[in-house]
Amino acid sequence: MSNQKKQTQYTAEFRESAVKLAVESDQPVTKIAEELGVNANTLHTWISKYHRPQKQKAGCVEEEHLYDELKRLRKENKRLTEERDILKKAAAYFAKESS
Repeated sequence: MSNQKKQTQYTAEFRESAVKLAVESDQPVTKIAEELGVNANTLHTWISKYHRPQKQKAGCVEEEHLYDELKRLRKENKRLTEERDILKKAAAYFAKESS
């Protein structure tokens, strides 16, 4: 058995709402992180990524969202390629049987 912890994947929406809560709340970031079930250092990292001055954000596409979408699309592409390959094999098998 491995003693390593499983890395949890959080959605971009969850990260944004956690940052908004941490920035707008009067409670310490560590307490908010504990309530959300997130490591405090992770929440601090999210705050530094998401909470930038407004003029810097204007007109810029958030790279995190692009990364999440790219990751999702690659996963979907892999699944669809596997499905296509299975269908090709099945079509060849049934074509061979019917001959």
